[in-house]
Amino acid sequence: MEADFVGWLNGGMGAWKFWDDFTEAIVGDYLAPVFGSLVLVGLWFSGGGVTRYANQLTTITGTMGVGFANGLTIAANSLWFRDRPFVNADLDLLFYRPTDSSFPANVAAVGFALGTAVFIRHRKVGLGLYLLAFLWGFARVYSGVHFPTDVLAGALIGVTAALLATLVVHQTEFILRRVLAVARLFLFA
Repeated sequence: MEADFVGWLNGGMGAWKFWDDFTEAIVGDYLAPVFGSLVLVGLWFSGGGVTRYANQLTTITGTMGVGFANGLTIAANSLWFRDRPFVNADLDLLFYRPTDSSFPANVAAVGFALGTAVFIRHRKVGLGLYLLAFLWGFARVYSGVHFPTDVLAGALIGVTAALLATLVVHQTEFILRRVLAVARLFLFA
């Protein structure tokens, strides 16, 4: 059923050039993660006093969340291997042919980890990152690189990873406060 859905969705490729061009821009490995990283860098240096400290904790949480999401995805990939949709179907691709497991989608894990970490403190920016993560995952399904459940599982991993990172940052804040104080002495924070 999922393969039929991906085939149907992918069959629309070429119908709207604007949509195909937009999807081709989103589907890649760079746009969404670079944008998310720039948001974290912007948070690191924005605000003053208490706000800046909270933004730096958000940046630490987001970075840690992405690390946890990648670790959980690697663990899941080692337990379950799933061929990508284009392996068993004749699909038009807007992307290269990855050879790793389709399940779970690492792009969704990373995107939703960033979105969740930022959403906890900055609702509007977090919603923007959630939208970007959704579009990134959808573009991968449209392009025949992932199944919808791959993206859904990746999103769940990403949210879980960010919540875990939030807990770790909260539990170690007394250490992070001191590390950030030293970093401020060297103009790093």
